[in-house]
Amino acid sequence: MITVKLFGLTKSLAGNQGALSLAVENGKQVKDLIDHLTVTHPQIGELINKKKVLVSVNQEIAHGETVIQEGDEIALLPPFAGGSSVNDGLDDGQFVRVQRENFSIDQELDRVRSRSKRIGGIATFLGIARDRSRGRDVDGITFEHYEGMAQKKLREIRERALKEFDILELLIIHRYGAITIGENIVLIIAGAEHRADAFTACRWAIDELKQITPIWKLEHTPDGEVWVEEHP
Repeated sequence: MITVKLFGLTKSLAGNQGALSLAVENGKQVKDLIDHLTVTHPQIGELINKKKVLVSVNQEIAHGETVIQEGDEIALLPPFAGGSSVNDGLDDGQFVRVQRENFSIDQELDRVRSRSKRIGGIATFLGIARDRSRGRDVDGITFEHYEGMAQKKLREIRERALKEFDILELLIIHRYGAITIGENIVLIIAGAEHRADAFTACRWAIDELKQITPIWKLEHTPDGEVWVEEHP
């Protein structure tokens, strides 16, 4: 028997359960898990087979031949929306955060500026909850995240940005939980010697966040709740 964590749309399709207990033997492969889900939860199985839902094992995206062992952490990941504070003792603990509370843009700008006196240009991206999306009114938003894996992916983005772009620092904060219209959602700040490098790294970071970070967006509308598979 294994436990599979559910997020976003998959949770809704399973009757708002946060996890499924499935009779899959130790040593079986992910493809066996998918076959089992196709029988027990055909809507979820169909999404996996269409590659609209990914399977992760121990917070890494798995393939069909990945072997499942006792104690593995398995989760189903719908398309990411990207959309407890974490300070795990790493040096980047203040520069990569997923948190429920709002943040101060001025304080975070000062945090980046203090990293180096060589910083001559800073580019920022601030995502804000809006009241209309895809032609429908939105009353509010709730963000759900995969605790642990979300922080891990954001750290990877920061590390790659520092390595691949000519920047001196990159900060990423994403909120989770209930967000009121007009409130801040996500903040990215890139500091570099020159503005062009800061702009390039900042834009790359938000695009990458949307692609690889397990954060899901639930929009509350007058007609009901809608899980957003992707957003601009």
